[in-house]
Amino acid sequence: MAESSTIRRIAVGADHGGYEFKEAIKAHLQQRGLAVEDCGTNSTQPVDYPLFARLVAQRVSDRQAERGIMVDRAGIGSAMAANKVPGVRACLIHECFSARQGVEDDNMNTICLGGRVVGNALAWELVEMFLHARFSGAARHRRRLAKVAKLESRDAES
Repeated sequence: MAESSTIRRIAVGADHGGYEFKEAIKAHLQQRGLAVEDCGTNSTQPVDYPLFARLVAQRVSDRQAERGIMVDRAGIGSAMAANKVPGVRACLIHECFSARQGVEDDNMNTICLGGRVVGNALAWELVEMFLHARFSGAARHRRRLAKVAKLESRDAES
């Protein structure tokens, strides 16, 4: 990570399909001097992704982590589960543009990866782009995010 990065605390999690991937990502992050909270799972024994996606998302929502990274087999289920936690903006990412743009425009705070979809080299590039990106704060993006927040409170008037 660049020294100018303000991201210091990251929550990581995976189900059994993403366990090995999570371990590699965690090792990279720790080598960069980041505080990494491992929210599990801790083996390749079959488990259900919603539990681990919720644990990662809760750390982000509670501000115990500045960003979250979740890995399951395809990444789809984890994104759906993480987005049920208020304040979490989780996205399934498989390419570089969205890893950066999702933060810059939409203030994405959790990235979900498919451990069977992207290889280790691309996954690390996606994580790097996600962690280095910063929300632009542009008025149009803040306005849109306020509308997303209203959806969480079930007060969804446009």
